[in-house]
Amino acid sequence: MKIYKGAKKQLYLETNSIGHLFSFPVEEFMEIHEYERDDWIIQEDTRPDYLFYVIEGKAKIYITHQNGKVSLINFINENEYIGEMELLHDVYYTKGIQASTKTICFALPIYYYRKRLLEDAKFLRELTKFLSLKATTMAAKYTQSQAFPLENRLADFILQTSDEGVYKEKHVTVCDYLGVSYRHLLHVLTQFCERGYLHKEGRNYYVKQYQSLHELAKVLRNE
Repeated sequence: MKIYKGAKKQLYLETNSIGHLFSFPVEEFMEIHEYERDDWIIQEDTRPDYLFYVIEGKAKIYITHQNGKVSLINFINENEYIGEMELLHDVYYTKGIQASTKTICFALPIYYYRKRLLEDAKFLRELTKFLSLKATTMAAKYTQSQAFPLENRLADFILQTSDEGVYKEKHVTVCDYLGVSYRHLLHVLTQFCERGYLHKEGRNYYVKQYQSLHELAKVLRNE
């Protein structure tokens, strides 16, 4: 993890301002963090020291079950918060948040801003909108497994998780997240390669036809 300083920090503050989300200035103690792919932004069961707002990149949310199995449960994209539930609740079972691409975030120290944030009506209205949309998206995910074929859902998953044109998620993670068998997943991946959407080299898949994948995925996004 890197923390931007000096001119680089100032440039991001000027070009990606989030001042409109608050009724008070937040720049004084706000930091800018950069995470590389696979860096942990929040470790599971560890309360974060910051409320994050994603400027660039994508992240994944994981949970470890009592039997030790680790499951991918959701994604975080640009212009979304990380650590909002920990901000709102003194006791909260923290999920693991891992960067899936290079990810740059504004980081507001909770120890300094928590009281002001929880008393800021403007921020709370914006956060309520975000949480409402997040809940709706999560509900939609659980109905898509019955409503859409795997090729649509896999295309969307590949677009969500590929980094600079490279898709390399573990098959067992994908099967668990999409609710499909290992055999079915491999069958559809093979079809994507045969159609020229992907090219497989070793364990990695290279995206060759973004538009084709987008056409399959857009039915899930109501585009």
